[in-house]
Amino acid sequence: MGEKRTHPGAAGRATSADQPTSLRNVVLVGHSGAGKTTLVEALALATGAVNRAGRVEDGGCLSDYDEIEHRQQRSVQLSLVPVDWGGIKINLLDTPGYADFVGELRAGLRAADAALFVVSAADGVDGATRMVWDECAAVGMPRALVITHLEAARADFDQMTRLCGSTLGGDDPDAVLPLYLPLYGTAGADGHAPVHGLIGLLTQRVFDYSSGERVERAPEADELPLIEEARNRLIEGIIAESEDESLMDRYLAGEDIDLKTLVGDLETAVARGTFHPVLAAAPAAEGAREGLGTIELLDLIARGFPTPAEREAPAVTTPDGKPRPALTCDPAGPLVAEVVKTSSDPYVGRLSLVRVFSGTLRPDETVHVSGHGLTDRGHEDHDVDERVGALSAPFGKTQRSLTKAIAGDLACVAKLTRAETGDTLSDKDAPLLMEPWSMPDPLLPVAIQAHSKADEDKLSQGLSRLVAEDPTMRLEHNQGTHQVVLWCLGEAHVDVALERLRSRYGVQVDTVPYKVPLRETFGDRSAGRGRHVKQSGGHGQYAICEIEVEPLPGGSGIEFVDKVVGGAVPRQFIPSVEKGVRAQAARGVAAGYPLVDVRVTLLDGKAHSVDSSDAAFQTAGALALREAASGARIHLLEPVAEVTVLVADEYVGAAMSDLSGRRGRVVGTEQAGHGRTLVRAEVPEIEISRYAVDLRSLSHGTGRFHRSYARHEPMPPQLAARLREQEDDGS
Repeated sequence: MGEKRTHPGAAGRATSADQPTSLRNVVLVGHSGAGKTTLVEALALATGAVNRAGRVEDGGCLSDYDEIEHRQQRSVQLSLVPVDWGGIKINLLDTPGYADFVGELRAGLRAADAALFVVSAADGVDGATRMVWDECAAVGMPRALVITHLEAARADFDQMTRLCGSTLGGDDPDAVLPLYLPLYGTAGADGHAPVHGLIGLLTQRVFDYSSGERVERAPEADELPLIEEARNRLIEGIIAESEDESLMDRYLAGEDIDLKTLVGDLETAVARGTFHPVLAAAPAAEGAREGLGTIELLDLIARGFPTPAEREAPAVTTPDGKPRPALTCDPAGPLVAEVVKTSSDPYVGRLSLVRVFSGTLRPDETVHVSGHGLTDRGHEDHDVDERVGALSAPFGKTQRSLTKAIAGDLACVAKLTRAETGDTLSDKDAPLLMEPWSMPDPLLPVAIQAHSKADEDKLSQGLSRLVAEDPTMRLEHNQGTHQVVLWCLGEAHVDVALERLRSRYGVQVDTVPYKVPLRETFGDRSAGRGRHVKQSGGHGQYAICEIEVEPLPGGSGIEFVDKVVGGAVPRQFIPSVEKGVRAQAARGVAAGYPLVDVRVTLLDGKAHSVDSSDAAFQTAGALALREAASGARIHLLEPVAEVTVLVADEYVGAAMSDLSGRRGRVVGTEQAGHGRTLVRAEVPEIEISRYAVDLRSLSHGTGRFHRSYARHEPMPPQLAARLREQEDDGS
């Protein structure tokens, strides 16, 4: 890091790794627009993997090649870009920065062993980035930061590094410090001085990029004072994180610590996740191969980031839940790999991006595919054997053939027809199941229907493929409203899902207003008489029954009681009356919503020895219930959700006020870690169908919430009346 070295030659393509020690898996994290994709392209250019035009050997674009990404001008999916740097294969995982695609981000975190946080000098550290940083800290994932957009007029590298230290360093801001300081040129007319080089704080060497090439030189006399304070602070930060307790004493006593020791301790602290270096990066100038800071960053990744063998693998069990010994990153061990992303290619078919945690994956071998735990999102549990198709490494639109993928590596597998995102691939004779990674709940519903009869025939298959690719999406066939509902993370997530249905699977759908499943109940006791008597020649129909209906406590359902005496209704027809009552209750008695929480008592009736029948008494039972409803107060019941909202402390007041405006009842608050509060409330579900979008706006992207069904409660009469009017107008 910073020592002069011959830049490793790159073959222009990523090759298969032979040992986990020659692998680095790095996920790029940051808010939308921070420059993650641009940085990936700059790193690929510096390694020689792409040419100066950002094109791969076959002329294709390296990243953001999906049609949807072109149209929306942003990343919407996880992309893998493998490059080679000095014999080290670096798998760069570029993730979307927009909150709607956090599922892709979490897949990248699962596949990686270290995280590179990309922060724009013009925009700073947003709340969503801080939350991901905290998640990485909780599991001890090594992290480094890269400051981009140094060319912006209001960019200030020193101020931004201090901000990163205070917001991300927490109680130890000296764990987030720069390794290099930018070297500024002459200020322009706008007063902003361009960055044309870097000064290495440890080596005290200057790396000048002003000529279009990286030129190393000794610092000039006026440049050394610029780095003295920052260098001393960096050395103290490294020593504080070192395992040598005597090193600080030696340093404070004035001893000059040799560079090799400092670099070794730095690399150890970075790999352990206790020290987080800050670097700077900028795209290459026109005609140049090396962007500012790219060589330094590649060196840090290759020498400071951990190998897959240094990271603990997720826990595994047998498919039936029995624990198994912890995995080791051994190419000769038992095969265990995980599908971290599923996509469809128009030429190859389904492609599964897998991270191999143990063993070696080879083409044409038969593996066991285990998928469990997502039944609530429209996925079926499955345990099947499948034959692995071709293995490849993605690079832009191309797929480069691989002969194998060893433990620690990532590869695309073709033609796994049953494998879904999150599934485990293992030895067919000793199947295993990996502990699933955490995924956010999709909480924004969108009701859809097929645009035409032709689309209706393809809708089911298209939707099943869509949810197989994206575990942050849930498919629901709502029995109460008879709607097909896609639950997504946000509006952009919805747009991408519907566009993929159209472009990939040829299914055009229309969105319709989402309906909350309401119910009905009686507000007071009422009686009804059902008379079904018809004589039209031949066999007639004759059934009369009298019932009484009374409300019951919430959650009681429908209770049917027989109090007929003297055989007024023959015993064989009493179940028929109950069947008719329950059928009418399911259809509703006022606004067409299911009737619940009532006791229906059969009191009396009449029958005919010839014309009475099962069908006649079913009809009479239904008529009796409808007549009872016509003379009673019928309440509309709306579902109420238990909602927990996690927000930063500064947004607690706004969140509670917003919940109250949604007819919510705040039932309590509690601290939930540093600077965050958990708000608990009960809110009618009809008021929070778009809360996923509204909360994000209210909390500047930092709020999260979870909802679960609590009960149904009577809707306020004025709202119920308004709802009935709307439905009457729409009918």
